[in-house]
Amino acid sequence: MNHRLTFTHTFKHIVVSIIIIETFIISLALFQYGFTVESLQAVARYSGRFSLFLFSIIFLVGTDKNNIITTYLVKPYHAFALAHGIHLVELLVYIAKADIILNPVRVAGGFLAYAFIFAMPFLVELFQKEKISVKTFAVSEIMYHYYVWMIFFMTYLPRVRGLVLNAGGSYWEHVALLGWVSLMLGMRLPLALRKKRKHER
Repeated sequence: MNHRLTFTHTFKHIVVSIIIIETFIISLALFQYGFTVESLQAVARYSGRFSLFLFSIIFLVGTDKNNIITTYLVKPYHAFALAHGIHLVELLVYIAKADIILNPVRVAGGFLAYAFIFAMPFLVELFQKEKISVKTFAVSEIMYHYYVWMIFFMTYLPRVRGLVLNAGGSYWEHVALLGWVSLMLGMRLPLALRKKRKHER
């Protein structure tokens, strides 16, 4: 019972921390650009960077309870869904105010990514209650990790290639972010292979 209370209390701290960080992001953008469309773009951009940071933790270490990082990041999939959900709202506000015409193909790909992101916390709950099998959850987790990673990769690649006009941020910032996402995958693959060999023994 005490463990459950501590766990819930810790997760509440994470939720509050995410809200505080998002509030700081909004304040920073307003300080830099004032009450303008550029400010809304900056909010969405900075929030996206924060989401990438959270996803990097999940992508690299997953939900391994023996890892010191996930020991303090309680319910990582829930935390990422909250942070990226806030980012989605900020992004939609910017798109509406800037009168941006969306690419249907990119919208479809992004919609599927958000479907994965918002579905994953529910799958975790079902898995913990033993309502879905280990294999079903493992396959879902792999699909989640690599599809969301691909969306991040495809977000920054066109920016580096100069295909996205008025994307905000500098060219070298996009190069660094694309490099980080690529490095993240390079670090994750050996971990996945070692985990697979461990299960095969």
